[in-house]
Amino acid sequence: MKVLGLAGYSNAGKTTLATALMAELKATGARVSAIKHAHEHFDIDHPGKDSHRLREAGAFEVLVASGTRMALMREFEQPVDWNVDGMLAQMAAPQDRELWVLVEGFRHGAVLKIELWDAAADRPALYPEDPYVVAVVTDAPHTLPAPTTLPVFSRHEAPAIAQWLTSQGRRFDYTHPDPLPQ
Repeated sequence: MKVLGLAGYSNAGKTTLATALMAELKATGARVSAIKHAHEHFDIDHPGKDSHRLREAGAFEVLVASGTRMALMREFEQPVDWNVDGMLAQMAAPQDRELWVLVEGFRHGAVLKIELWDAAADRPALYPEDPYVVAVVTDAPHTLPAPTTLPVFSRHEAPAIAQWLTSQGRRFDYTHPDPLPQ
């Protein structure tokens, strides 16, 4: 699978760019999955539903499936500090060369990423120090805090970004890190 991170601070436009890139990549025939890092408690289940009752009764995992969708909810007794590789390992088709996985969040994760940067956010840019940043998206390239030789795109250039991504060939192929020595 091919993996691309979308990195930026809150309200930088990561989800907006992710949805636009999904449409563009799907138009090329690719399959697209997404990973979204949540910093706080979240829930996709609803009180009163059978799946919620099963979780509340103590189920470690509840898998809900229909003919068109599946969701796996897993409860942890202790908080888990997820990293990008751990989440990618949960994906269904790691050997699928037509699959793109867009990873939203994990600013400091070790995957190739596009940084969404906004001068008005008054936050430091990642690209000058992060070797995994391969392009920058901003609507104000003249305000970038440091010169760069990286490609710079506007937030509204999803077609051009998708074309650039697909032209990069195997650059975004994901290689799972070596297992720890036993």
